[in-house]
Amino acid sequence: MSSCGKLLQPQLHQGFKIHHPSLPKPLPCINLEFHYPFLSFPRKSFNSSVRSSRLPVSRCVSENLSDSIRPESLSNYAAESSEIFKPKENSFLTVLRGANAILPHVVLGSTILALVYPPSFTWFTSRYYAPALGFLMFAVGVNSSEKDFLEAFNRPGAILAGYIGQFGVKPLLGYLFGTIAIVAFGLPTSLAAGIMLTSCVSGAQLSNYATFLTDPLMAPLSIVMTSLSTATAALVTPFLSLLLIGKRLPVDVIGMISNIVQIVVVPVAAGLLLNRFFPQVCNAIRPFLPPLSVFVTSLCVGAPLAINIQSVVSPSGLSVLLLVIAFHMSAFISGYTLAGAAFRDAPDVKPLQRTLSYETGMQSSLLALALANKFFQDPLVGVPPAISVVIMSLMGFSLVMFWTKNKSTFDNNSRDDNFI
Repeated sequence: MSSCGKLLQPQLHQGFKIHHPSLPKPLPCINLEFHYPFLSFPRKSFNSSVRSSRLPVSRCVSENLSDSIRPESLSNYAAESSEIFKPKENSFLTVLRGANAILPHVVLGSTILALVYPPSFTWFTSRYYAPALGFLMFAVGVNSSEKDFLEAFNRPGAILAGYIGQFGVKPLLGYLFGTIAIVAFGLPTSLAAGIMLTSCVSGAQLSNYATFLTDPLMAPLSIVMTSLSTATAALVTPFLSLLLIGKRLPVDVIGMISNIVQIVVVPVAAGLLLNRFFPQVCNAIRPFLPPLSVFVTSLCVGAPLAINIQSVVSPSGLSVLLLVIAFHMSAFISGYTLAGAAFRDAPDVKPLQRTLSYETGMQSSLLALALANKFFQDPLVGVPPAISVVIMSLMGFSLVMFWTKNKSTFDNNSRDDNFI
């Protein structure tokens, strides 16, 4: 072995070797070091000991290169190497990443600030809820396109399970805990109706964020589930509300349908159409959407809590808090269990379970709050949705931290990111 080969031997042993079948081995070489910062590598393509995205690559070049390596081999090797080191294209996941980095801290900070100093959010009154929700829906539409969901639509079973969790399992839990509120806790009918109304709305966009943080490859599937429940909420939510609450309080089905179409369906459709026909405009505004979405989310979390702080800290409010916590906890567990039973033989059953848990446990409580304020005269109907906005966000991102920690603990020696 040449002196160059001896020099490089420890470095190659500690790092990794790039081997191409068309290249002769071993290669006496000179030391050429290349650095590729900020590149993402497929985990299965490299040795598990490689942990950094800034990797030294030592390439050995023989002094008599023309005799030992064919030109066509080098061209093939260069082509394959360029595919390995090609930066990933910008996608909706990249856009989501900017907001996700600080979103859990924003949710927690907004909750604490609303409790400590309510006037910081009380200016964001209920009349702003619908426009705020419409903006979040518009951002979802702008950051989405048909190609992002083609792969997700290849899993109709998972999509159906998510839909059943949203509009089947969750409303049953809402009816159960609403009945418990009246029978066991002796709470007013309006508070029980608020719990049931919260269980009838579509999935929350925060579930997409939570899924992206835990299992990025499942984010498109999560967005399809939420989009489907959101698109059909204009019909399903009013009729579920009529079924669960109609015997207790009057429900304006036609008014609910019209309101949901205005603040959910129209903004999502506008974002999709803008992305489809005016991509230059979308590219111009897309960088500003993540920070704006985070800011709007902080207002949507803090304002309902700050405005209803007196009702929340009252004896009945504390009872509602316990019921809402139990409702969401049951929903998270039910989604996880449902996915485990339905997809127990799937190779990615654990990511599916986590995704279904988020989809079932997190819903658009802000939409329920907007409907409560608009269609029910009793202000107590809005208390459970206001509490739910905070509780489902805190519980969801607590699960994000728990599952992420477990994955990092148990996957150190694994080459598959799909299991905790």
